[in-house]
Order: sequence, then C-alpha cells, then structure tokens
Amino acid sequence: MAKFNFKKGDTVEIIAGNDRGTKATVLEVLPKKNKLIVEGCKVAKKAIKPTEDNTKGGHINKEMPIDISNVRKVEA
Repeated sequence: MAKFNFKKGDTVEIIAGNDRGTKATVLEVLPKKNKLIVEGCKVAKKAIKPTEDNTKGGHINKEMPIDISNVRKVEA
C-alpha cells in the first residue's frame, strides 16, 4: 500500500477530469482504495428512500471518491 501525503482538511487542486483546475478541501481519505473525497468535486445525485426522519425521500447531492493520481497538493 502506498504512503499518502494527504490528510483531511488539506487544500488540493484537481488536475484531471471535469473539475480540472478546481481548488478544494479534502473531506475524507480512503487509503485502501487510493482515493480521496474532495469538497464540491465529482458530485453525483443520489436517490434516498423514505425513512422516519425523511418521510418523502428524494434526492441528495453527494461527493464521490476521486483517484489520488488526479489530485495535486496546494501549499497554503
């Protein structure tokens, strides 16, 4: 397993994909999958079933994991 140089809260720049050039904050690190969850990047619309708290259900926007090779750390 590779060593990660990223931590939660770091500022990164997306260098590949639809969000190229975007600077954002790391929300979560997934070292076993070599992926990061970055705030506001690779957002997908997910359906939610109705529950006791949310009786209508509906859709939410959720950040999906992005591969670590598509991200560069930005010095603050």
